[in-house]
Amino acid sequence: MAKPSHYRKTRQIAEIANGLIDPILAKRAGINTLLLASWDEIVGEQFAGCSRPERIRWPRQDGPDETGGGFSPGLLTIACEGARALFLMHQEAELIGRVNGFFGFRAISQIRIIQKAIHVPTRKPRSRPLDSAEKHRLAGMLADVEDPKLRESLERLGAGVISRQPKRRP
Repeated sequence: MAKPSHYRKTRQIAEIANGLIDPILAKRAGINTLLLASWDEIVGEQFAGCSRPERIRWPRQDGPDETGGGFSPGLLTIACEGARALFLMHQEAELIGRVNGFFGFRAISQIRIIQKAIHVPTRKPRSRPLDSAEKHRLAGMLADVEDPKLRESLERLGAGVISRQPKRRP
């Protein structure tokens, strides 16, 4: 007896969303969600919060060229906030190398920087460490959980929830 098709493979929602979004991004902007997700690592901490890739425009290819390569590197447009754009311009050569390293081939040869406001989601505040009473209370809640992996996951979840609450006064 064959299993129904929805039981054959479990997929994460991000995988499904990326499958839907990537073709649209590729057609309209020449980029994909993997580039967007990795942008902070590519540009580094200095430009992560103030820049983002907007589009990659490759030269039009009418047919195979005489060299037989058939591909020309493109132009990456980056949106950057205010005066930071000037500093990003000074890093252009290094940034081209990093982006091409990310793609694994010479995908871009030029960068165009436009000044534009970037709305980067605010990062969550770091959680505070639990004190001994909170750790003891959490351990008591999880004492009956037998599976060690499940207990470890629930401990991380519980610690995250408790650490975001204001500290209790005795």
